[in-house]
Amino acid sequence: MFATVNWRHLLLWAVFAAGMLLLPELVKKGTLRTIIMAQYLAIFAMSWDFLSGRTGYISFGHPFLIGIGAYTTAILSYRFGVPVELSIPIAVATTVVGSVLFFLPALRIRGSYFALVTLAFMELMYQLTQVIRPDLTGGTRGISGIETLTRGAVNGFYLSFVLMFVTAFVLWLLSRSRLGTALSAISMNEDAVAGSGLNTTKLKLFAFCVSAAVAGMGGAFWVHYLGSIAPRALFDINFLFTIIVAALIGGASTIIGPMAGAFFLTFLLEYLRPFLPGAERYLIYGGIALLIYMYQPKGLFEIVSRLWRRA
Repeated sequence: MFATVNWRHLLLWAVFAAGMLLLPELVKKGTLRTIIMAQYLAIFAMSWDFLSGRTGYISFGHPFLIGIGAYTTAILSYRFGVPVELSIPIAVATTVVGSVLFFLPALRIRGSYFALVTLAFMELMYQLTQVIRPDLTGGTRGISGIETLTRGAVNGFYLSFVLMFVTAFVLWLLSRSRLGTALSAISMNEDAVAGSGLNTTKLKLFAFCVSAAVAGMGGAFWVHYLGSIAPRALFDINFLFTIIVAALIGGASTIIGPMAGAFFLTFLLEYLRPFLPGAERYLIYGGIALLIYMYQPKGLFEIVSRLWRRA
């Protein structure tokens, strides 16, 4: 089932894990906190990539999925005192079930219509969190004082790294399976896939459920790292485009590319902060992302791969 996976691939994964686990001994605490944010962004970017990069169905509603997971565990743990070890699995399950109920009709449409429907769901979620049961969601202010899972940058780094690494490795294996091949074929010619006897709706639903589960898991752990949640930040258009741009400039449909793109964007935005403290930073990273995408549409992953083959 994983015919394209060999010992060299596994060795590279092991080397990557070993190198990352040594970082707390090599970098400052401030840099470590930046890496933590990059790792959560990588989870979100890989989640988006498994659906949109793999099948070609571009979703503009990914914060909707992240928000379900984040708000579910925040409300359960903060308002009702549910232990975090229970609220997070419930949040992931709720994200998958809720996303299927909302997005299943959207999976039957294509192109820009699918993108617009997903964008509408993100906006709907933003409005609902403010007007429906603000005593639970916190309304426009959100919720603060949420229980955190770790203390200190080092512990936060190890937790976020394990989440990112396991997510990346599992999605990478899935992408190299026959299921992953079928999903990639949908992005090329969905009618041909359907003509071969495969149920494209079930394949897309599988990709969407996996994507939703990862997004919900990332959102749940992320809110327990931050200790707070606010709709204005979570459903911000800049947050949405950061996820998409990270996947695209890293290399869509590769899993590894979005992870690299997330690190690239996070550090780029952080280093621009002293010079451009406002939203102007997003114009700079947008321009850099555009140049990379124009030079190499397959992103940083393809650029590094070419250099590796030449070396």
